[in-house]
Amino acid sequence: MLGTLARFTRQARRPALAVVAISAMVLPALTTASAARGPDNIADVAEQVIDAVVNISTSQNVAAGRGNSATPAPSLPNDPQLDELFRDFFNQRRGGQGNQNPGGQQAPRRQNSLGSGFIIDTAGIVVTNNHVIADADEITVILNDGSRLKAELLGTDKKVDLALLRVKTDKPLKAVKFGDSDKLRLGEWVVAIGNPFSLGGTVTAGIVSARNRDINSGPYDNYIQTDAAINRGNSGGPLFNLEGEVIGVNTAIISPSGGSIGIGFAVPSKAAVAVIDQLKQFGETRRGWLGVRIQQVTDEIAESLGIKPARGALVAGIDDKGPAKPAGIEPGDVIVKFDGKDIKEMRDLPRVVADTPVGKDVPVLIIRKGKEETKTVTLGRLEDGEKLAALTTKPDDPATAPVVKKTLGLELAGISDDLRKKYKIKDTVKGIVIVGVDANSPASDKRLTAGDVIVEIAQEAVASADDFQAKIDKLKKDGRRTALLLVAGADGELRFVALALQ
Repeated sequence: MLGTLARFTRQARRPALAVVAISAMVLPALTTASAARGPDNIADVAEQVIDAVVNISTSQNVAAGRGNSATPAPSLPNDPQLDELFRDFFNQRRGGQGNQNPGGQQAPRRQNSLGSGFIIDTAGIVVTNNHVIADADEITVILNDGSRLKAELLGTDKKVDLALLRVKTDKPLKAVKFGDSDKLRLGEWVVAIGNPFSLGGTVTAGIVSARNRDINSGPYDNYIQTDAAINRGNSGGPLFNLEGEVIGVNTAIISPSGGSIGIGFAVPSKAAVAVIDQLKQFGETRRGWLGVRIQQVTDEIAESLGIKPARGALVAGIDDKGPAKPAGIEPGDVIVKFDGKDIKEMRDLPRVVADTPVGKDVPVLIIRKGKEETKTVTLGRLEDGEKLAALTTKPDDPATAPVVKKTLGLELAGISDDLRKKYKIKDTVKGIVIVGVDANSPASDKRLTAGDVIVEIAQEAVASADDFQAKIDKLKKDGRRTALLLVAGADGELRFVALALQ
């Protein structure tokens, strides 16, 4: 099992083949036999740590379903020696239509899957990916010598995709230690060990291709990218440095087919250790919570706010029950430093907040209307269902309301009872409502739609369409090229939009 990101198109494949062909002609002239096989101590590292790397086998009951064929496929022989990989293959090929009862209802069956993991405590504590063991009824840890041990689930974290297991054994197990992923350098050699395609302990080597990768898999993306061959079944396995220390947990690949093309991703050890320590202590994660909705500070927004260079996380909304509100943080503030750590871009903030202890009094440096201020927040605890950085847009809705004012490609009107009813706008939302958008305007490019409500312009409340036009005229007179709008959806969810004035 391995999280897979398929990002290839037909257009992208042809140039890729050309690159491979060129490389095949050039590389033999540039490499020596020694360089081709990597550092000499890879074999020593593998021998030192391989007994701590395990296979994870899971099984679960699959709910019964209605057969799709009048003629059921022949059932697979109940042979305990049959390889699990081929068992799954045959089940998929026959569309799950075997083992039906006379009424056509498919009987429940067991589904197996395989992944990887590694032992971090000689007493039997095992780390793997959450998606490897998700929904499993039974989890079995298979040691390098073939021993099979039933595993108990200690805790999981879906956001970073980690899980912690415990096995009971009458003898100490081989364990490995975590290294410091922050010390990794681009081009440094790394070794991956795991269970690709259920083949058992397999060693591959490569280099660190990149750090701090965001693959849009969650709010805390900060992956190590490597070209060490990682395939399905490597999920949850360790990525080692040449000191034999775990510096990452292999989690995802980019591939059009599921096989390795040299782009794999691992959770860095620094992030993994923090989660694992909490799972060991509490059986769950306990992350810090600020209680804000944030968005990226684009160049346009930075210009509107007078921030140079563009940086930080723009506060688009405040949770009424969150810690930020009593601390005095407001929509429109830009958080540029949290607990002494620089916030260079939006995605830095969720990670820093999550890693900060719950209950700590934290200084937060913000920029408000061009001036820096420091607020002190007593950090809360993030609940699993909290969405920290989700901004949603609503679909277009045809506008039929009378137009009061047309400017910047927008048709604007004061909020009336009829418009509230038509667009289902909450009573708490104040401002002017967009009743039409020119499809060829910058407003359309910014995904402003009929039913959205403009609450503020240039961080000042707007009461009417005429008021909006007056503020636009003033911004143009002052030489401003963009106007910063605070826009509310019908449900009251806020977001900032930088709209070009030309």
